[in-house]
Amino acid sequence: MKAVFLDRGTFLDSVDLPAPEGVTDYEVYGDTKQDNALIIERCQDADIIFTNKVMIDRDIIQALPNLKLIQLTATGMNNVDADACKDNNVELYNVAGYAVKSVPEHTFLLMLSALRAVLHYHTKVIDGSWEDSGSFCLMDVPLIDLEDKTLGIIGVGTIGKRVTEIARAFGMTVLWAEHQGKPPRNDDYTDFETVLKQSDVISLHAPLTDETKHLINANTLAKMDKNPLVVNLARGGVVDSQAMAEAVQNEQVLGYATDVFEQEPVTQDDPLVQLAKTNHPRVIFSPHNAWGSKAAQEKLWEILSEQVSEFIKRY
Repeated sequence: MKAVFLDRGTFLDSVDLPAPEGVTDYEVYGDTKQDNALIIERCQDADIIFTNKVMIDRDIIQALPNLKLIQLTATGMNNVDADACKDNNVELYNVAGYAVKSVPEHTFLLMLSALRAVLHYHTKVIDGSWEDSGSFCLMDVPLIDLEDKTLGIIGVGTIGKRVTEIARAFGMTVLWAEHQGKPPRNDDYTDFETVLKQSDVISLHAPLTDETKHLINANTLAKMDKNPLVVNLARGGVVDSQAMAEAVQNEQVLGYATDVFEQEPVTQDDPLVQLAKTNHPRVIFSPHNAWGSKAAQEKLWEILSEQVSEFIKRY
């Protein structure tokens, strides 16, 4: 079968991504612009498409008569028209379970960087502010410990549970949020609004669905009584960017640390980017790369290769 990889450039160059067993013709593109005509041209004879973030809509799927499988090189499936796949007998696969170490570690990278104002102090070292102060140490923004703080986790899947383990090792109390508007399913969960009210840090790990779109908005932000740090390792759309920027500016929340944005790549006029340009000490971003440690990328390709090979054997 012929496979076309549309955006290999979303992986590290140093990670080997060989054709899965059963793929006899393998075309690889570093990047593919979001242009239907170009995508159709590149995939005209493809049985299988590999894509991370290129959007595959109904028009593309219907224009590819040989297409049998769209294999996402990610967990999120929002960029492919799943209904069109069903209507055209095209299988749609994703990959899960590859970032269960990378994303939780990145969660604490962002969390600690914001709570201890890492970028702020880094800048003070290199711009001469520390030297000018004449003091053996510089401490104009409080350093906040994790120990004895309450962490509220919204989205308790594999990653949320690993974040729980790490948080408890730091001496944090962890609350698992039940779905908004639902009673706790068991004693492990706490109702959503109580988590908002009691958390010193809120960590987001929920998928983006109709129910979670802008789950963190002006209304829910106003219920965060303890002025928490909000950390987003879910999807950008789970947070209303404008409402979050205003909440940080108005000191409703301590700060915002995120790896994801409503539009990616994020634009310079995004309200969160504008907020970051004010050099707020507890605002820190990364460019949607929490999933992508070298080990995680290698694991992803191992899982992907196995499931694609199994698909080819069954076909």
